[in-house]
Amino acid sequence: MFALKGRKAGRSRAPLEAADLDGQFVLPRPLRRAVRFLVSLGTGRIHFAPYTGTVSAIAFFTATGFYGMSLGGHSQDFAQTTTTAAGFAIEDVKVSGNDQTSEIDILQQLGLDGATSLVALDIGVARKLISEMPWVEDVAVRKVYPGTIEVNLKERKAFGIWQHGTDLSLIEASGSVIAPLRDNKFSELPLFVGRDAETSAAAFYEHFSQWPEISKRVKAYVRVAGRRWDLMLDNGITIKLPEHDLERAMQVLSTMEEGQQLLERDIAAVDLRLEDRTTIQLTPEAAARRQTVLEARTKMLKKQELESRI
Repeated sequence: MFALKGRKAGRSRAPLEAADLDGQFVLPRPLRRAVRFLVSLGTGRIHFAPYTGTVSAIAFFTATGFYGMSLGGHSQDFAQTTTTAAGFAIEDVKVSGNDQTSEIDILQQLGLDGATSLVALDIGVARKLISEMPWVEDVAVRKVYPGTIEVNLKERKAFGIWQHGTDLSLIEASGSVIAPLRDNKFSELPLFVGRDAETSAAAFYEHFSQWPEISKRVKAYVRVAGRRWDLMLDNGITIKLPEHDLERAMQVLSTMEEGQQLLERDIAAVDLRLEDRTTIQLTPEAAARRQTVLEARTKMLKKQELESRI
């Protein structure tokens, strides 16, 4: 029993005693396996398969080439060329949800030229480029191998036309500008004129829709000093609305139109800004005719007065 215990204890202390008694250096345990491998390699006890050196050299130079292309920024071009040659060129772009955005516009925005590789196409970059197009509110892009891209669009909605200076722009209900007005296919949209008109247009337009008989005759809504609105009617008459109490002003206008056909007369403007009175401005022609009538009436009254004295 004593001998067994002694042998066990001696075995556990052997490395330490060898280092202490002989003065030899003992390698740390993690390095011993690597040293044994190198010793076996040097003594010829390890044999490599044929062509191992050739394969290792090719792998080394290939890795070096890829690393150099990465540093030089040519890895994308290399991937593009190789995958296109392998049959992954983009041949079809399927677009859905588009009304104002054409497929040609998307192709040009992505820079697709018939030789672009589907594998090398960066979906994140493609989505970002398409989302920068004027009408695009949201976009989803998906690869369909071997050569198709699916683009699903959500487009912005045009609410009206905003005239600022001599420029005309299409705007959303929020007032955000979508794009410059290029053609007449949006001519049925309401026209808002003036500084800050785009941001207040939707709320005023919704409120003004309570008077459809008047609103259908409005050619333009003009924002004045960022506080109130003027209405430009299709026959050239200007309706000057107050800053507050729109209901009162429109009730007065509706009553005068129903009872006297005010808006059919030869007038230039109707001023409804003051609560206690309504001012009507005649056109220059109507004013001249009225002046002629007044002068003729004055002459007739004077003549009657002279005749009565005789």
